[in-house]
Amino acid sequence: MVEKRVRKIALSLPFFLFILTSEGFHQPGILSVKSFTAKSLSVPTVRSSFKAISNDNEESPSYPTKNMSFAKVLWRFTRPHTIIGSALAIPSLHLFASPSLRQGLSSQTFISVVFAMIPSLLMNLYIVGLNQITDVEIDKINKPTLPIAAGDLSEKKAIIIVLVSLISSLAFGFHPVLGTQGLNVALWGSMILGTLYSLPPFRLKRHPILAAICIVSVRGAIINAGFFAHAKSAVLGSSALSVLGCLSERKCFLSSLFFAIFGIVIALMKDVPDVVGDAKFNIRSLTVRIGPKNVFVAMKNLLSALFLFVGASFTRAAFVESTIGGTCCRGIVGLSAFAAGLSTQKEAVGVNPEDSSMVYKYYMHLWKLFYLSYLALPFVR
Repeated sequence: MVEKRVRKIALSLPFFLFILTSEGFHQPGILSVKSFTAKSLSVPTVRSSFKAISNDNEESPSYPTKNMSFAKVLWRFTRPHTIIGSALAIPSLHLFASPSLRQGLSSQTFISVVFAMIPSLLMNLYIVGLNQITDVEIDKINKPTLPIAAGDLSEKKAIIIVLVSLISSLAFGFHPVLGTQGLNVALWGSMILGTLYSLPPFRLKRHPILAAICIVSVRGAIINAGFFAHAKSAVLGSSALSVLGCLSERKCFLSSLFFAIFGIVIALMKDVPDVVGDAKFNIRSLTVRIGPKNVFVAMKNLLSALFLFVGASFTRAAFVESTIGGTCCRGIVGLSAFAAGLSTQKEAVGVNPEDSSMVYKYYMHLWKLFYLSYLALPFVR
């Protein structure tokens, strides 16, 4: 079944995509992964565990799937929490890249934000849509309320949506005035790595190290440095500003590093409640390899440490800053980071890593901290 779907998708992709790549508010899956341990990773064991737990979890989907309008189905297909993250990142990065608040709020910057926002959201839709198309059978176990898995959206329509989104998104980069090197790097880089991540024969999501490289590249350098370069091009009036040149700037490099680490945490935490389906279909994610509890604890501690390090750095910087404005900005960022770190630990109390619904709720809390991190970015001065 999966292979047939893969062939349909591969044949539908444009020829240029084949040449280049020859490389999330949805509801939690209804399944609980209770009694699943790192030692029980064989497919027969997982299948028996799945059969045992499925009888206890025969609930109706949280979404009313009958008579739902296409607009609502499409909204679910976009994986709204990822769309919101992209929508917040672009204006925040524009303000972050602007030398002054006045330049960040100029009409030129506003046009740049709107122009970058549209293809960014379309590319986001392509990536999450492609992942759903290639994971239909897995999603029937892990996320049965997703549109294709639930039968609310046909695969044919889904393929059309992702192809239209892909072509429309990339077309924006060819604009003679507003298209910039930074925008094209963000769009094309996300497309190539997003395709490599989901689409066979590459399907890098099966390999933890390669999947991590994809996530770090996209969430770190490609999105942050790409849109940072695009934003600076709008301010300076030069479309040729290089992404590598921007990465050499300290604040661009450090912000890219921060969001790369955060991206790793979100991506690996996402796999924790998906362990049953991933193991059954031989997706050897880190959670499948070492167990949900180990991944949950490691990612919780990594994110907490990241926030506490940022909090300590900015609090210290606030005391040595000579201007009142700079002190306030750095103080706000520092205190916010401390609060986020404590929240990361507090919300994890009582969460059973082998209970998919509890882990999903915690996972969505991390997305809220992700949004807040981008909202705090303009204060990093």
